[in-house]
Amino acid sequence: MTNPNAGVCAIKKEFIVEKSDRIGNTEEGSTVSKRKLNKDDEIDLENNEDANKKTKSDHSEEPRTKNKKRGQNKARPKTFQDSKENKPCPSIVDIASSEESKLCHYNNCKFIHNPIEYLKNKPKDIGELCHVYNKRGRCPRGIACRFGSKHITPEGYNKINEEKFKEWRDDVRNSIQPSLQTSLQKRKYDLSFAEKLVKLMDMRNKPTTQESDHATEPFKAYDKLEENVGNSGTITDEDIIKLLPREKKTIDWKDKLYLSPLTTVGNLPFRRICKQYGADITCGEMSLCESLLKGTKQEWALVKRHESEDLFGAQICGNNVYMITKVAQLLQENTELDFIDLNLGCPIDLIYKKGGGSGMMHRTSSLQASVLCASKLLSIPFTVKMRTGVYQDKKIAHTVIPKVVEAGASLITLHGRSREARYTRSADWEYIETCAKTAAPCPVYGNGDILCYDDYVKKREIAPTIQGVMIGRGALIKPWIFTEIKEQKLWDISSSERFDILRKYTNYGLEHWGSDMQGVENTRRFLLEWLSFLYRYVPVGLLERPPQKINERPPTYFGRNDLETLMASGNCTDWIKISEMLLGPVPDGFVFLPKHKANSY
Repeated sequence: MTNPNAGVCAIKKEFIVEKSDRIGNTEEGSTVSKRKLNKDDEIDLENNEDANKKTKSDHSEEPRTKNKKRGQNKARPKTFQDSKENKPCPSIVDIASSEESKLCHYNNCKFIHNPIEYLKNKPKDIGELCHVYNKRGRCPRGIACRFGSKHITPEGYNKINEEKFKEWRDDVRNSIQPSLQTSLQKRKYDLSFAEKLVKLMDMRNKPTTQESDHATEPFKAYDKLEENVGNSGTITDEDIIKLLPREKKTIDWKDKLYLSPLTTVGNLPFRRICKQYGADITCGEMSLCESLLKGTKQEWALVKRHESEDLFGAQICGNNVYMITKVAQLLQENTELDFIDLNLGCPIDLIYKKGGGSGMMHRTSSLQASVLCASKLLSIPFTVKMRTGVYQDKKIAHTVIPKVVEAGASLITLHGRSREARYTRSADWEYIETCAKTAAPCPVYGNGDILCYDDYVKKREIAPTIQGVMIGRGALIKPWIFTEIKEQKLWDISSSERFDILRKYTNYGLEHWGSDMQGVENTRRFLLEWLSFLYRYVPVGLLERPPQKINERPPTYFGRNDLETLMASGNCTDWIKISEMLLGPVPDGFVFLPKHKANSY
């Protein structure tokens, strides 16, 4: 007989919302109470009167139809499209005085060139204090800043705090330089070294005397060439041997907490939050090799690194040895990274059907050649993150891992689920332990279903051979999980403390994406994506049997105050209300549909 309470998070009875107690529009499903905020909440919900006056039609999703819009990028509408009307020309945005005046170099430019005219039609500022100006001494968004009242003069100039501006230095690295972007776009960047290395070491298409020796041919070729440097008869081979790094940077992987590379939500502002709460290792969002080689600015933004990320890597995804090796060379020559990780776990159809992500686990010859060439080329560790396999009933990681280790991988991270399972099954930590034993002495990290210190301890007991753990959804739901694990506690964090985290995140977002209209709405969009995970956290003080389990859904419940209740809402409308408390009212035409609609809680 099945347990009717299976998969249900037990909440104390006094906090559970009965159907008759639901407050607000039932179609919206909001559970926000009408009670006034307690004084100790330290949040003024009425700060933004415009936000509180929004009607249902301002925020509600489009009517349901047979072709219902869903998450995961399936017909998702754009959250916000910035209008080109009433926008200032870049030539007038960041001018500190008449002496700095610039001329517009664009023919038939349709933007506004008179700063005073622009300021007359500019939307009302969201707030009086510009975080970026306070930190840097100069706001690069100038008169377009939505918080610019303190640094914009009536004449349309952008003030500079000279003392702060001189002290400030850029704390973000790995931005793509215009010269590099141009050379990549015009295909003039010299990647011949990577091409020659692949031709030298990839023996898959070369005849072998014995089929059984096929897998070891690349290693034999490399060893033979090293023995005969100077006698190979070709300058190319000798040059390659001389240029390959003789010493590779080593990393002590033991017992570290690794924040998983998370698409969309694992952005730089979010990683800064996790670093402050104790994450040891961070990694950029998955970036596509093809787009990096084309110099796509959006893709290069994924390898940016904040100075607080003291152990940071970039994750790449490709489907052939040439592409992966070229990107390894490109990143080594143009970025500051501690390691590069190859994605073998991405389940997205578009990636999988092209042979990348989890699709590469079945293409072991190409995978082994890719790891071999990239790891030989790099002076930093080359790591791999994979799933148990593609199909739930056919785990293959234990057969793939030894080949990847032999090819030179410095670390294997294993997500204990298959591509097919996504998040509908619990992670198989017993299988992770089996794989960790096959990888020795190469270190293995386990990943899956860790939401508290208790989970961390139990998973490490099941898999004692692993060197450490990677945390993904657990960090999205409660980024302070790293603190809990390190301090071996369960933290009943208050709603005001959680709101302070959101405030800090929006400030980091304004630094990263900008404080003009487009930057504000980018920050809002990524905040909302994160809130689609954050609402799943259930406060410790409300649990009947703490700690919370990652795949248990709670019934509808009230918090201990209105802010806690608002943060518990799974309704998009309430997430937008939270964003408006930090970033002002949403603009006209604003639509939000969460990207991540996981089958599992």
